[in-house]
Amino acid sequence: MRVALYARVSTTRQAQAQGIEQQLDRLRAAAGERGWELDDRHVYRDDGYSGARIGRPGLDRLRDHAALAELDLVLVTAPDRLARNYVHQVLLIEELAGHGCQVEFLDRPMSADPHDQLLLQIRGAVAEYENYAELLSGVGDQVSAVFPAQLVADASVKEAATRRPREAHHEGRVYVR
Repeated sequence: MRVALYARVSTTRQAQAQGIEQQLDRLRAAAGERGWELDDRHVYRDDGYSGARIGRPGLDRLRDHAALAELDLVLVTAPDRLARNYVHQVLLIEELAGHGCQVEFLDRPMSADPHDQLLLQIRGAVAEYENYAELLSGVGDQVSAVFPAQLVADASVKEAATRRPREAHHEGRVYVR
């Protein structure tokens, strides 16, 4: 069996909670317990890349190798390590399956059972919500850093920053973070 490992962390907080090396150690141990040999070329990692983006260097390499029919199985610790968006999770799982490569999650192995599929959807929705909540919590910090305190209290500035978290407008100027 040609096995690949995929691990990802996007923030310092995630790295402290379960670092990429911890994920890889768990994945290597699981592969070893099953008697699978692992080629180091097929260890894919994305340090510092958001799971909300589908374009990530490690994931791109994994997808390329799967498209070349070089892989039978990808081990990932949890669905949110593959993607923080349910639609992306399903897209990736189906894309890989189309190349003859199955995806297995260590934390909650999934099957075609409707209950497992529902759980995958719920976990994907929770991951999306967590990503959105993290984004919004950072918006306040960005706005506070860019604008003086009296302007931050202005509801229109807060609303503009919330709608467009990467840009904030003030007196005709655009501040991009």
